Amino acid sequence: MANSSGRDRTRERLAALDAVRRLLADPDALPSEAAAVLRALDVELRHTHGELREAVAKYRALVEQIPAIVYVDVVDDTMTTSYVSPQIEALLGVTPQEYIAQPDLWYRMLHPDDRERALQTYLEGRRSGEPFTFEYRLIARDGRVVWFRDSAAVVRDAGGNPAFIHGVMLDVTEQKLAEEHAAFVAYHDRLTELPNRAMFEELLDLALARARRHDTAVAVITMDVDDFKLVNDSLGHETGDELLRQLAQRLREATRETDLVARQGGDEFLLLLADLDRGGPGLREGTSGATLVAESVATRIQEALSTPFQLAGTEIYVSASIGISVFPQDADDAATLLKNADAAMYRSKRTAPGGYVVHAEQDDDALGRLSLTTRLRKAVENRHWTLHYQPIVDLAQGEMVGVEALLRWADPNGGLVPPGEFIPLAEEMGLIEAIGDWVIEELARQDAAWRSEGLRLRELSFNLSPRQLWQPEISDRIVARLEAFDVDPARVVVEITESAAMIDPDRTQRILWDLHARGLRLAIDDFGTGYSSLSRLKHLPVDVLKVDRSFVRDVASDEQAGSMVRAIIQLAHGLGMAPLAEGIETEEEWRFLVANACPLGQGYHFSRPIPADEILARHRRSGLTIVEPLAG
Repeated sequence: MANSSGRDRTRERLAALDAVRRLLADPDALPSEAAAVLRALDVELRHTHGELREAVAKYRALVEQIPAIVYVDVVDDTMTTSYVSPQIEALLGVTPQEYIAQPDLWYRMLHPDDRERALQTYLEGRRSGEPFTFEYRLIARDGRVVWFRDSAAVVRDAGGNPAFIHGVMLDVTEQKLAEEHAAFVAYHDRLTELPNRAMFEELLDLALARARRHDTAVAVITMDVDDFKLVNDSLGHETGDELLRQLAQRLREATRETDLVARQGGDEFLLLLADLDRGGPGLREGTSGATLVAESVATRIQEALSTPFQLAGTEIYVSASIGISVFPQDADDAATLLKNADAAMYRSKRTAPGGYVVHAEQDDDALGRLSLTTRLRKAVENRHWTLHYQPIVDLAQGEMVGVEALLRWADPNGGLVPPGEFIPLAEEMGLIEAIGDWVIEELARQDAAWRSEGLRLRELSFNLSPRQLWQPEISDRIVARLEAFDVDPARVVVEITESAAMIDPDRTQRILWDLHARGLRLAIDDFGTGYSSLSRLKHLPVDVLKVDRSFVRDVASDEQAGSMVRAIIQLAHGLGMAPLAEGIETEEEWRFLVANACPLGQGYHFSRPIPADEILARHRRSGLTIVEPLAG
């Protein structure tokens, strides 16, 4: 019916137009006929105008009242917009006139993280001529972030070339926020907003995969609040929930930014320490650098819990039992790692609530590690340290010209503990500053005592860790302690390892020049084992270059090692530094070094590190002579 009516109207319009043509072709036509035609044409034009008004009204109802922005872009180099619907003002705070007048406004309003991707998608869609849909964020004039799903089609001209892009930008912000919330809920604990066990297990699997590829370690820590049920029973579940929220916050603050803290459920929490160095030199059997890092994190957690919680107007003291398991030494997969950490935590809860236990096959071994951090902290408080001194020898003369001070922990429960076993933990616990201050002060005090007995050494050497090196005003700290005992800084050699010097070369260079300016001498330790840049080395104020023992021990039997040592000695001389060979254990090694113009050395062939009174005793027996000079 509608089609028939439309055809009738078309025939009427054609007839009217035909009459107009006849009239124009015959100027002598009767005026009455012309009037009739014009009247018919007027009626037809009125009818057409009404239809057009109706179509425009329907278009506006469709385009300008939906919750979306409709736009028409001209396909040209400027991305000019010829039309944009008025909804743009409500959604983005920009009027249509402003938007049309600034062709680059859409690009400038794009979220920085979406900008290049969205522009590339738009341009590729325009070039292809095919319909395309993409999602992006625009930043509204008031700072709100609005998500859009943009569906666009390319309109071609009569010649088949792209002429316009007609698109609809639908506001999908609420949908996106709902999706993000759903994802958050799926992987987070609602009470504390910490990651939940599902997220923890996924990230643990990824951490283990990285550790296998890069030969690193992973530690898992489980924590269970001691006597949490008493809080719920005495103060109510709401107070118990508030305790868990506050506890979650303290755990975030106590751990490193790279550590993951998760809530397993109830009053149990999980921590993931990934990408840890395995370490090992000087560590006691069964211990790794990763274990020491995990122990230090456990200690910080204990310290964080030592301050009472304020709950319902009451001070509550809380402790937690902690278990530690480390990949690869304790387990090779995520499930076993978690199981071992749980087992260690329950051993802690049974034997020493409030402490931590590192997983081990034997309970005795695990419990033996329980008090390491506690003992170390007490050692710092009570200064349970001693220095041993290894002579530095003039190789040509066989005389002691100086000593290197080496720290030992005089543990009342375990004799002397070497530094490799506790220094990494001391650095992690923030105790190295106090220990380092003691070393410098004790070295200065001992030198004053030796001088009073007639022993004046040319060189006093001690080691500085990277964390000590980067302490604020480190040169002032060192010099102040030397001056207190009237020690000339020019006699003191500060040693840093080659690898430590290269962690942050620019920063290290500034600090070394400051130490040099204060009169201190400087040494690069373990040279040849790190990644020194020779261009940087020549700009450092280094006085002594120490050849690592791994090269020295093979010089008598390994031609390549001998060539390496000769090259380092020549390099040192060329840079104006004194080469010093470490780890000399045989006369053959000694002879090789003397023959190749290495002036200084130390090692067991001359003396092990010994207490201060033995240094003095040797001096009294034979002056400064350690061994007789080499003959021939």
